[in-house]
Amino acid sequence: MTRERQDLGISGEELALQFLLGRGLRLEQKNYRVRTGEIDLVMWDGDVLVFVEVRTRSNSFFGQPAETVRRPKQRKIVGVARHFLHSRKISEETRCRFDMVGIVIKHGRNPEIDYIENAFFVGD
Repeated sequence: MTRERQDLGISGEELALQFLLGRGLRLEQKNYRVRTGEIDLVMWDGDVLVFVEVRTRSNSFFGQPAETVRRPKQRKIVGVARHFLHSRKISEETRCRFDMVGIVIKHGRNPEIDYIENAFFVGD
């Protein structure tokens, strides 16, 4: 991955974080990584634990960023979320959801943010 793409991703994650904080969510952890994958943001929305995948692009020529999170990536996110819950000893009674934030950052324009709550479910 080029440095330019890394910087774009970092900018997108920060924009997504600020957007979600503005909606009243609280940050639990950024970039939770394990051997099998990563979750960009783990946040609380009231008593619901939210696992957020952030996708950032410099254009939408090939579709919206959130459309790029297909089944294999969703399964990977679910697996990492299970690891997070287990490692933090969070009760299995805790309600969880999987959200996505798609961001398009075009040079000289305001970023476009597409927020999808409950973007997918365990077992989808």
